[in-house]
Amino acid sequence: EIVDRNKSPLAANGTLYQLGVIPGQLGDGEDKESRIKAIAKQFDLTEKAIQQALDQSWVQDDYFVPLKIVEPTADLPTGASIQETAGRTYPLGEAAAQLIGYVGDITAEDVEKDDTLASNGKIGRSGLEAAFDKELRGKNGGKIAITDEKGTERKALIETKKTDGKTIQLTIDAKAQKIAFDSLKDQAGSTVVTEPTTGDLLVLASSPSFDPNKMTNGISQEDYDAYHNNKDLPFISRFATGYAPGSTFKTITAAIGLDNGTINPETVLSINGLKWQKDNSWGDYFVTRVSDVASVNLRNALVYSDNIYMAQQTLAMGEDKFRAGLEKFIFGEELDLPIAMNPAQISNDKSFNSEILLADTGYGQGELLINPIQQAAMYSVFANQGSLVYPRLVMGAETKTKKELISPETISLINEDLKAVVTDENGTAHSLAALGLPLAAKTGTAEIKEKQDEKGQENSFLFAFDAQNQKYLMVSMLEDRQENSSATALAPELLSYLSENYN
Repeated sequence: EIVDRNKSPLAANGTLYQLGVIPGQLGDGEDKESRIKAIAKQFDLTEKAIQQALDQSWVQDDYFVPLKIVEPTADLPTGASIQETAGRTYPLGEAAAQLIGYVGDITAEDVEKDDTLASNGKIGRSGLEAAFDKELRGKNGGKIAITDEKGTERKALIETKKTDGKTIQLTIDAKAQKIAFDSLKDQAGSTVVTEPTTGDLLVLASSPSFDPNKMTNGISQEDYDAYHNNKDLPFISRFATGYAPGSTFKTITAAIGLDNGTINPETVLSINGLKWQKDNSWGDYFVTRVSDVASVNLRNALVYSDNIYMAQQTLAMGEDKFRAGLEKFIFGEELDLPIAMNPAQISNDKSFNSEILLADTGYGQGELLINPIQQAAMYSVFANQGSLVYPRLVMGAETKTKKELISPETISLINEDLKAVVTDENGTAHSLAALGLPLAAKTGTAEIKEKQDEKGQENSFLFAFDAQNQKYLMVSMLEDRQENSSATALAPELLSYLSENYN
């Protein structure tokens, strides 16, 4: 089985209820037709599928012919029957589907690849069910022996000991996982929560999702088509998909600039208006911001989330110093996790090749691609006095730390500003102040568009952590957020749960 940090089941061996028919009880002629029709209607089957099951060569009148897994009911049409059977169940259903995955029947193709498989068994088809398939399955055993007429064994000719499958315990908190998923409200998005001092991944939620119980126990074509045709792609793992992180990344840019001495937190930049460009060489390209604040220091830049301030500071820093700071993090690295993902990237090429791209990268856009797991790992420096703790998903697994990527003095200064993002009435995460929690946070919006002057898709981000005890850190995102919606607006219930249970 797969269980969470508290040993609550995430993939369990439980009791399922198999719907079937007893051919001899269906009758003949019109009676048989009407009874098949009644079974099909009640249990969302086609008459053709039931008839195909009945036409199998092994079927006899008094046999139970299985059709599908159903919820137990006493209201059964004539000819139908329900039997208990053992099978794989997923208690969290949609809330952990992309992470846990599902199992399916072993096929002839599977046996060709691995002749130790039993043709009547199950195999992991996706997620951790597939990643840990061999550990979870164990190994079949048996023996061929000579016995006497009483059945007493005289000699074992061949014997193979069976090996039971292992239970995999994850660092995930099932309750937090469910709250995080439900909070996304079926919108395209993801939430990752870590215990930043240990690297434990507490939540890996992706929305919209699918029901792994249906995938394992027999999904109807109609249900599968609904998943397949959903434009928001419920099968993809958004927590492992790379995005431009938007303004949450200003925390990293600021930390690099403070450490290399190119940013002075007290220096005030005079900025006029909501758009800016370095000079005419930028053509019709401008960096834009939301709030028209004339005098901006680092604290204001983080509280108001000022793109122009961060663009100007990144240009003043220069590519060499900026990239040297970024490369201390985990860009280009493969993380030791049983989850498929591409390494985080700074840019498509080894150089930015333009001042515009350098400026855009400074405030979290450009060609940055960082998935929410990688973001949470990078932002762990703010909860660990400048050290980066790598994420882990399996309890007891070794993790590692990159010591003092950023100086403790810099971290202390930025964290005070991130607290102000919540407590200052002008802060972009001020709505979280109503929770009364000791939070530090940074919001972000990454805009994806073809042209400068058009309205593009906006991805909304929230990075928040426990500023008092550093017990939890979250990165949440909404893809193509709609008006009056944001990752910050969806966060309160999960943050309240984390504060109550991790302090």
